[in-house]
Amino acid sequence: MSNPLREEKVFKDPVHKYIYVQDQTVWDLINTKEFQRLRRIRQLGTCFLTFHGAEHSRFSHSLGVYEVTRKIISQFERNGYEDWPSEERLLSLCAALLHDVGHGPFSHSIEKTFGTNHEEWSCRIVLGDTEVNRVLKQVSPSFPQKVAGVIAKTYNQEIVISLVSSQLDADRMDYLLRDAYFTGVNYGTFDLERILRVMRPFQGHIVVKESGMHAVEDYLMSRYQMYWQVYFHPVTRSAEVILHNIFQRAKQLYEENYAFSFMLQPLLSLFRRTLTVEEYLLLDEAFMQTVLMQWSGEADPILSDLCSRFLNRRLFKYVTLERIDVQLIEQLRDAMTALGIDPAFYLEIDFPSDLSYDVYRPGEHDEKLPILLLDHKEGLTEISRKSEIVRSISGIHMGKYHLYFPEELLRADLKPEHRKLLGVE
Repeated sequence: MSNPLREEKVFKDPVHKYIYVQDQTVWDLINTKEFQRLRRIRQLGTCFLTFHGAEHSRFSHSLGVYEVTRKIISQFERNGYEDWPSEERLLSLCAALLHDVGHGPFSHSIEKTFGTNHEEWSCRIVLGDTEVNRVLKQVSPSFPQKVAGVIAKTYNQEIVISLVSSQLDADRMDYLLRDAYFTGVNYGTFDLERILRVMRPFQGHIVVKESGMHAVEDYLMSRYQMYWQVYFHPVTRSAEVILHNIFQRAKQLYEENYAFSFMLQPLLSLFRRTLTVEEYLLLDEAFMQTVLMQWSGEADPILSDLCSRFLNRRLFKYVTLERIDVQLIEQLRDAMTALGIDPAFYLEIDFPSDLSYDVYRPGEHDEKLPILLLDHKEGLTEISRKSEIVRSISGIHMGKYHLYFPEELLRADLKPEHRKLLGVE
């Protein structure tokens, strides 16, 4: 199935040093308009408002996931492991490259508001009337369905799915290293080369030699630290709250037949939930930044204010809550309403619950395939059964509630109990 390039192509990469492309199909996919669009989608959404270096794209991440997958497969093939189905090589590489092709701008905020799903869009792009689909069909008529099956985690070979989507997959290994590099933190670093050396195909699974357990512990600890220090940084979450409320307000205004002074067709289709693949591909971050700039001048004061806040980084303040006093928060909502501040868009309780970034929690409720250790007797054990470190971090529940509100509220005439709730003595 493979169609090798006459001359290997190389991308210079800050994380992996070099990314090697050896297959014509992979090279052709990279050059499709759908894949090139990922240059215009940030990998970390609103995180650039907290960590100014976090400007890297889904394009560079997708290339990185492809490269980690290529390295894993290369190691399997060099060692001649019989449990690796070598005929699945090109499928694995293509799925790794395309796993994020359906991401939208600030994807988690848009997904939350409009009920979209980037994996479903990835599959629609792979299967639709697209350049990506045409490249894949050159391999075989059924090849696009196979790639979509891996992305949707329905393909009949678990070992292929687990390369791209498991608790120890190429996706996570690249984004941890890449996100740590571009945010300037050290938490996400771990010994990738060591992990690649101890990974094995075994009885239809990707497993890890028991002697490599400490390298995997280090990887899981990096994940744990990045989860709390970067992905769920409360300032980043403040930007997410504002962005989500922008979309919520725009959606509400549309449903109330508000006459927008600026509106483009893809947005109308988004509101109507009738987006075609062609329209969806027009939604990138340059598009959305233009929309936000235009909406900052809208007649609706809530929409214009929220857009201005996001564009100019006038984010909501926050306080950490040990517990939720429902009655007190309801009183605060009433007080805000009396002040002319709509609490539906200016008061938010946030709790970390994003499955895209999660600490390792083994168990039947986790959709990701667990990490299995292979001992010298060819026995398999889930890693938390042998590692006290993994057991401890998978059991810790550090999530805290944050109450977000505009800074102006601190200067308002509020009751003492409300001022105390907002952290003002």
